[in-house]
Amino acid sequence: MRTTLPSGTPVELVRVDEPTRGVVIAPDIGGLRPLFDDMCAELAAAHHWTVAAVEPFPGQEHLGIEDRMATVLPVERTVGDLVAAADLIGCERVAVIGFCRGGLHAYQAAGSGRFDRAVAFYGMIRVRPDWGPGRGEPLEELAKATACPTLSINGGADEYTPPDDIEALRRLPNVEVVVYPEAGHGFVHDADRPAHRSADAADAWQRVARFLAVPA
Repeated sequence: MRTTLPSGTPVELVRVDEPTRGVVIAPDIGGLRPLFDDMCAELAAAHHWTVAAVEPFPGQEHLGIEDRMATVLPVERTVGDLVAAADLIGCERVAVIGFCRGGLHAYQAAGSGRFDRAVAFYGMIRVRPDWGPGRGEPLEELAKATACPTLSINGGADEYTPPDDIEALRRLPNVEVVVYPEAGHGFVHDADRPAHRSADAADAWQRVARFLAVPA
C-alpha cells in the first residue's frame, strides 16, 4: 500500500505477519514506481520480510533524468526518510537496500546506526564534486563506528564505480565487496534494461538473502 512518512515523502509498504526482518529500499534515480512496488511484494513473499520503498525525490517526481542527476537533497533528508521508513516498519532488525543512486543512499544510511545490515547495488562510492560539500561521503559514513556490515555489489564494467573506488571500499573492514567482471551499471534490478544479466542477478540476490539471514 502507498502511505507517507512524517516528512510527507511517499512510501510503498508491504507488511507480512511475524516478519523475519524488515527491509527498507532506496530506489534508483527513476524513483518510486511499479518496478519497486513489485519488488516490495516479491521480497515480502519470498523471504517473509516487511518491506518499504521510499521515494527519493519527494515533491519533485516530475523531474526528468538529467535534472534528477543534478538534484541532490540534503543527506539529512534522504537518510532521515530511510530511517523513518525503518521506524514505520517496526521490526527489531531492519536492513537497507539501495540501487544505483539509492545504493549511494544505502552507504550513507549504513553509518546512521539505525540499520543492522546494508546492501548497495552499484551505488556511487564517492559523491559527485558538482554536488558540493556536506553531502555525506559514503566512504566516511561506512568508516564510522556506528556503521553496520555492508554488502557492496558491483559490475566490473560500470563507469559509475571505477576500480579505485571499489578498492577503497575493500579497505573498510565491515564492507564485503562483490564484483561481476563483465557486468555494467544496473545489471540486477530491472530485467527490461539492456544491461540486465539474469545469471549474475540471480547470484547477487542469493548473496543478499544469505547476508540478510545472518543474525545481527
